Amino acid sequence: MRLPGTRYQEHGWEQVRKLLGLCSLQAFRQIDMHQVLEPERHAALLDAYTDAVAAALRANARSARGEAEGNSYGESVYELSLGLLYELQAQTAYWTAFVAAMASEHARSGDFWRDPAAEGVLRKKVNDMYATLRDKVDADNYIIASGRDCSPNKIYTYRMLDTAYREISGLFVAWEQNAAQVGAILGRPLAGTPIEVRQMKSISACKAEWIIRWSESLEQFAGSPGPLHTRSKRFASLKNSPDKIAALLAEIGDYEELSANMDSTEEWQSDAGEAALWLEDYWRVLGESEQAEASGQAPDDDCILSAPEADEAADVADDDIEETGPFASDEQLAAEQVRAEDLSLPLRYLEMARSAQEAGSWTVRMLHDESLPIRLAVYQKLLGAADDTYPDAWLDPATGELPTLQQLAALDQISMPTLRKRRNEAIARLQAAGTR
Repeated sequence: MRLPGTRYQEHGWEQVRKLLGLCSLQAFRQIDMHQVLEPERHAALLDAYTDAVAAALRANARSARGEAEGNSYGESVYELSLGLLYELQAQTAYWTAFVAAMASEHARSGDFWRDPAAEGVLRKKVNDMYATLRDKVDADNYIIASGRDCSPNKIYTYRMLDTAYREISGLFVAWEQNAAQVGAILGRPLAGTPIEVRQMKSISACKAEWIIRWSESLEQFAGSPGPLHTRSKRFASLKNSPDKIAALLAEIGDYEELSANMDSTEEWQSDAGEAALWLEDYWRVLGESEQAEASGQAPDDDCILSAPEADEAADVADDDIEETGPFASDEQLAAEQVRAEDLSLPLRYLEMARSAQEAGSWTVRMLHDESLPIRLAVYQKLLGAADDTYPDAWLDPATGELPTLQQLAALDQISMPTLRKRRNEAIARLQAAGTR
């Protein structure tokens, strides 16, 4: 699932959580875990844990898992894991909850972290910490990228609906083997191939009523209630709000259609592990919800976080990439040429485009700290993709215009939301300087 600004909701999450779990277990063997019993030592323990896990992650950076694709924006599993680890330093409430859970387990089982047989318990607690932190990070970045309010619970709801769509899609594909359940989802007995099987090519074509009936059908066909039909009040409002479900489905579909790095639907449907991952999250969140309701707390489905102030630190894993200068190494130039070739641009596109800049121009001086792709994105926004003043070296020979935002983001090795954010900030600086 892709939404503006989110980086941890896609197919690579399974490998991210596994890598963080593996490195956390290695860290626990190196540090004094008795500090979880001493609240005054929790901050120091977090520092020690962060250092140990970061070292373990770096050791695994070149492993098959570390180098695996983490999301559709080109970030590796290693990069995403390291970014989320450092988010833990900024979001210490999640560490506090983790050490509290560790202390509670110690009260029941003693020094369980020393027992090899307790590895599963340790991994579960680490997974829970990072799963909740992931949704907070993505919710914050969604707010920045889209300008809309969001909460970790809403991100979780998006993911539930995306998983439901993929489950329904799988049933539709194998409708003959699942005729009774497909009929229940469509709300009618089947007489031959249902036309909806051919019509539903993306999540945008999935109807809210199908989601509701799919959830209702699970108790009969899968043996357990669906997410909208449990005793928990977490999704109670959604069950009776098809319009709200439809809006959420449409938003996911619209962004996936516009996403610069859109994969084929078939590739996403073949990702067999994604539904299982969501279900793991589902049972964790459901347990938390029922526990909260039992203690008298109100459900927080619709709790919306206020938009945070813009802060570069919120974009932790999208580190600024140092622009290759006139004395670039052969290795840097070779890497640039590979990126350009992948985008069907001239091999020396970035090198020649940099040389074509007017070094003394006011705009170049004002945007000195921005990479060339960001500068070109600024020109594209202000002047359009085609302008007589652009040097030929800036243009894509295939179109005679500036590269698209998709191409510029790939050249800069950043995501589309990050490119747009930095472009808009650069334009704001130009406009502010021009009024002084």
